[in-house]
Amino acid sequence: MIWLIGCNGMLGSELGKIFTQKNIPWVGSDREVDITNPEELDSFGQSHDQSANRTGYTTSKKIVPGKITCVVNCAAYTDINAAEENPEEAAAVNNDGALNVARTTRKIGAKLIHISTNCVFDGNAGQPYSEESPKLPSSVYGKTKLDGENAIQKEMTQYYILRTSWLYGPSGNNFVKSVIRESMSKESVKVPNDMVGTPTSVEDFASVIVKILEASQNATSLFGKNSALPYGVYNYADQGVTTKFEFAKKIVELAKKYKKISSFCKLDPLPANEINSERLLPRYSALDCTKLTSGLKMKVPTWDASLEKFIKTSLQPGSF
Repeated sequence: MIWLIGCNGMLGSELGKIFTQKNIPWVGSDREVDITNPEELDSFGQSHDQSANRTGYTTSKKIVPGKITCVVNCAAYTDINAAEENPEEAAAVNNDGALNVARTTRKIGAKLIHISTNCVFDGNAGQPYSEESPKLPSSVYGKTKLDGENAIQKEMTQYYILRTSWLYGPSGNNFVKSVIRESMSKESVKVPNDMVGTPTSVEDFASVIVKILEASQNATSLFGKNSALPYGVYNYADQGVTTKFEFAKKIVELAKKYKKISSFCKLDPLPANEINSERLLPRYSALDCTKLTSGLKMKVPTWDASLEKFIKTSLQPGSF
């Protein structure tokens, strides 16, 4: 059974949908279980891990009801501007909360998948960041997420830390929905023209997480066809690199093509440091995903193809 923490968020909602479609047993928690409170985590974990007190229980290689085999932590303090004003609150969730989740996960004998961010990098690179690139976050959000990564790695060994970038999806607020919403209500929308990275569909990212789960649960050896992905830190983003401005242009183009908007305004390209919502994000944040794609032997869809699929099939009028 999977314990999905942050099940009502953008990524958590998508994962829950896929788990249900695939008949993967799972239990979810969100704000009702405070990850900054170790006792609440332990209580929830122990009450739902029905095998915890069984004498002689042995873990199956399949995901089965009753035994929590993996915890997926999607919970985070993600408001990058608010984190600058409330660094202690951000640290409590992104650092202390991650440590608490790791400790509870280890207590119940499960593995952990923890979601992190491209904001652990400084944004000054000229080529995609690998997992081993120097981590020099320039924001409180990035620093607290990096601290959370480090805390997990010190606490346990059976973990996957997955960094992603420019995530968008049907649930919650994100750049795609924001551009469409603002393009319908304003005379112009300010978009950074000096910010480079890769848009990533939450549907693609969630599918990759499920691949990792299935590979780890069904592994029969350390190597070969049915091997599990080795524990560690991995990057995932859709394929390709673009600017935030070109991303926004593509969003409007596709929204018009599939009649998701009836009107649109001008996109105003500006330096990121002149846009409050963007000024703290890395200027360059493309990720090298070779380690993950090679490990899973998978192909990655291009960002523009995934964006078109999302706007055509998943973006509902009125949801933005």
